[in-house]
Amino acid sequence: MARLLKDSSKFHPSEWYTANRMQCASTESQKSRSECIIAESWRLVDEIEKTTQKTQSDVNKKIEQRREEIKFWKQELDNKLEQIVHETEVLLTFKTRLERALESCKEPLVIAQKCLLYRQRRAGIDLVHDEVEQELVKEAEVLQGIIALLGRTLEQTNEQIRRNRSAKYNLEMDLKDKFTALTIDDYCASLTNDTPDIIYADNAMKLEGNFVSCEDWIDFSNINVEKADKQGNNSLALRALIDGILSQTANDLRKQYEMVNTAFRKRVKEVKDAKHKLETLLAMVMDETASQEKNIAALKKAIADKEGPVKVAQTRLEARNHRPNVELCYDTVHSSLMSEVQEITKNIQRQVEMTKEENLLKDALAQAEAELKDLSRRRLSLEEEVKVKENTLYIDEVLCMQMRESVCINSY
Repeated sequence: MARLLKDSSKFHPSEWYTANRMQCASTESQKSRSECIIAESWRLVDEIEKTTQKTQSDVNKKIEQRREEIKFWKQELDNKLEQIVHETEVLLTFKTRLERALESCKEPLVIAQKCLLYRQRRAGIDLVHDEVEQELVKEAEVLQGIIALLGRTLEQTNEQIRRNRSAKYNLEMDLKDKFTALTIDDYCASLTNDTPDIIYADNAMKLEGNFVSCEDWIDFSNINVEKADKQGNNSLALRALIDGILSQTANDLRKQYEMVNTAFRKRVKEVKDAKHKLETLLAMVMDETASQEKNIAALKKAIADKEGPVKVAQTRLEARNHRPNVELCYDTVHSSLMSEVQEITKNIQRQVEMTKEENLLKDALAQAEAELKDLSRRRLSLEEEVKVKENTLYIDEVLCMQMRESVCINSY
């Protein structure tokens, strides 16, 4: 019995009370620590939740801001693209105007050159370097200068169109990227914590690819806009230049064309006046030739009419001088003979005068015949000169002026 009371395997009641107190104290301590951890966990969860919500809200705001920035630049790029496309289309119409103006200069140049070639066929004194030829040469030079200027301007226009299209291409590529970026950011903005297809992306934090800064991003689009603005302004200035060139060249060409036509009209009038004067002179020479021919016929008849009386007078004189011997006496018929002698003397004197007149007639006939030859030569010369004038009029009035009527000078 005493042995049972003294069993060493049993605890003392004090130990039991002590152990219970320790269990209570330990449990209370554990509970307190657990409650602190729970409280801290809830606080931490609440804090993280608030931080996460705030961060996500900030990200959402930044995504929205970014979307607005992209929309802004997209609108800017859209505007510039529309402007450069419109400007290019307008410039293409100016290119067409240049091409038409350039093409329209070819025919007047060919006509001017043909006129110069035709006028080389003028004959004699009419082959002169006159005002018409001077103005035609000037017209050809003006046309060649205009063709060269329009050609250079057309090349400049083609280059400007190429630059406009290059700026358009850059804007389109930038817009395409902006559209893709905006689509992605629109998708990001639409995501929420409850979106079904959200996933973990372990590699999302890796900065792969050629990331650029926001400043570089803005500068890139800004440069594209500035390039488009620059090319648009250059295109606008070129259009103004083309307008001026087309207007000035058309005025210059029209002015020179009228100068040539005026010179042609003046020259044709001068040639017609000269031809009219020549024809008048020719008619006068023809009349004078006819008169001279009549005069020669009259002189020949007058000479022929004088031959009979002269022969009779000379024969009588010769016969009277051969009367024999006393037949030359002064008989009763002396007075009659004296009268007869006086008559013979008078006849002799008349014969001498008739001989002188005959010589004068022969001299007049010789002069008349010489003058007739001169008149014939003059007639041939005038007829040849009239033909020269007719040839000149045909070249200037028919070949050249009628050909020039087909020329139409427009302000393209």
